[in-house]
Amino acid sequence: MNKLKDELELYQQESNIWLIDGHILNSAGNLCLHLIGNLNTYIGAILGHSGYIRNRPEEFSRKDIPRGELIIKIEQTIAVIELTLPLLTDAQMQSEYPQEVNGSKLTTEYFLVHLAMHLSYHLGQVNYHRRLLDN
Repeated sequence: MNKLKDELELYQQESNIWLIDGHILNSAGNLCLHLIGNLNTYIGAILGHSGYIRNRPEEFSRKDIPRGELIIKIEQTIAVIELTLPLLTDAQMQSEYPQEVNGSKLTTEYFLVHLAMHLSYHLGQVNYHRRLLDN
């Protein structure tokens, strides 16, 4: 998530965070909101009982949120992760994740790896978006 914050800070023109062009259908801003929602749901709400309520459609429909606000949301997400993950015991990591994922039962440990890969995938998209559209 710190790298996501870095990527947003590298945009020379803040408005370009929200650009879509041709076959690029998700802006960096929407990908950022998606990652924030994803991690606050699956780590914060489900594992950490934070009370977070996700609005997934809004992650892709909201536009033009200032960069500073996105960065605050990233920092808040980092804080949730840092509060939650250290509390997980080895037994919890090896046990079944509390919710089925795409119809499958996974260990918490396996699902956390999946979440890391999901983050990495979208982080690469944000990087590519910035390099293509922030001229």
